[in-house]
Amino acid sequence: MSDSKSKAGEAEVIRFGTDGWRAIIAEDFTFANVEKVSYAIGLYIKHAYGDKKTGRVEIPVLVGYDTRFLADKFACRAAQVLMAMGLSVKLAARDIPTPTIAWATCSDHFGPTAGALQFTASHNPPEYCGVKYIPHYGGPATTAITAEITKNLKKCPRPVLYSHEQAERFDVAAPYMEAIKKLVDLDKIRASGLKVAFDALYSTSRGYLDKIIRETGLTLNVMHNVRDPLFGGGMPEPTAKYLKELMATVDSGRFDLGLATDGDADRFAVIDNNGYFMTPNQLLCLLTVHLCKNHNMRGAVVRNVGTTHMLDLLAARYDLPVIETPVGFKYIGEKMRSEDVLIGGEESGGVSIKGHIPEKDGILANLLVLEMVAYEKKPLSKIWSELEAEVGTRFFQRRGDLHLTAVVQKRLLAHLASHPIDSLLGRKLVKVDALDGLKLYHDADNWLLIRPSGTEPVIRVSGEGTSAELIDQLMLDFKTQIELIISGFEKTPSEPAAAGI
Repeated sequence: MSDSKSKAGEAEVIRFGTDGWRAIIAEDFTFANVEKVSYAIGLYIKHAYGDKKTGRVEIPVLVGYDTRFLADKFACRAAQVLMAMGLSVKLAARDIPTPTIAWATCSDHFGPTAGALQFTASHNPPEYCGVKYIPHYGGPATTAITAEITKNLKKCPRPVLYSHEQAERFDVAAPYMEAIKKLVDLDKIRASGLKVAFDALYSTSRGYLDKIIRETGLTLNVMHNVRDPLFGGGMPEPTAKYLKELMATVDSGRFDLGLATDGDADRFAVIDNNGYFMTPNQLLCLLTVHLCKNHNMRGAVVRNVGTTHMLDLLAARYDLPVIETPVGFKYIGEKMRSEDVLIGGEESGGVSIKGHIPEKDGILANLLVLEMVAYEKKPLSKIWSELEAEVGTRFFQRRGDLHLTAVVQKRLLAHLASHPIDSLLGRKLVKVDALDGLKLYHDADNWLLIRPSGTEPVIRVSGEGTSAELIDQLMLDFKTQIELIISGFEKTPSEPAAAGI
């Protein structure tokens, strides 16, 4: 997603990023701007789904929202804008997971749809809200679609008119859950006798993942399964920082596994039997093997440029092709719609599989991990250690940020484009890839990725290596080279040097 930030006296900026538009509530994310975005999306829907002669759209548009402050009210206003444009609209009966409304757009539950507007800021702080458009195929909007929507913003009337009628409500929780239950072996899970702790993080997944697990009869402890727009004073981000309580609960020895989702349930997290946070990179590797080994499934492994290369080694062992994409699940989703894909995933916690929607689904991902442990009949920590032994190589990840002003960031990126770094630790790089940012290969398995953030004035620096010492040295050498480059720029008071990685 992309942040929107405006300055006093300037027109607001609404910019669609990798997965929609988001901004701070009442600062830029206002009812007036929601009306404009909804109108712009409505124009796209009329163009893409309307009758070529009459322009009339005969199929419904779905509108949903997460648990954030005012998200339901923003969704209601968006529905009223679309209704005033002559569109048929169905509004979610309660906050709804992004994968659920995505599934609804492309399933046969409603028949054909014109896609959906989902009001969510995913895992971001509670002061944010956001909106994304999900086309009829149930995955993220492509760059071409969001570009057209952005152009439509200039066509908005002032003011944007909206209906005062209430939209028809819909609830697809039950059919969605029936659909994903067909992708896992519930009998195998039921027979496992596993004890599970689940942290809903005050998100849309409450009443979904916990309901399915309860149907299996497993012992289940559910945490934070109420709507709280302040997310308990934290963030609905399923990372170790915000899952301390879940980790401690599993570490108590009473549970075999901990599961969690983010704010709109499209990302997931897992705590192993020892109370340790499993990284998304680890889980992607585990699920890839699980699908091949226990489901006898085949297909390409799709990952973005920042995701572990351990997937590549596993794919080679199982004779699976690997496809690398830019960052953003929309690129993975495009591959899932056009090619035979087994699994697609990101290091940020998003995953989907063959036979499901081309959108990340944290509810399904958690169920697949639970199923895997049931199949293997071993603690998750042991399954991982055996997989590492099978591959024969350990991978270590690192991440840091270069905090720069917008001016310095722009100059640095321009400099790197014309004078790319060609060596690290005194050794010529074997490859420099510009698919998304710059990916600097020290060798096939040791690399750094440099990408400007789409939401902050920072340059993200991430890396992976086959030894902790080597990846740390690569990060340090890169930082030294960058500081040398910036020191050569003409200094102004508004252009400080880079902060440390």
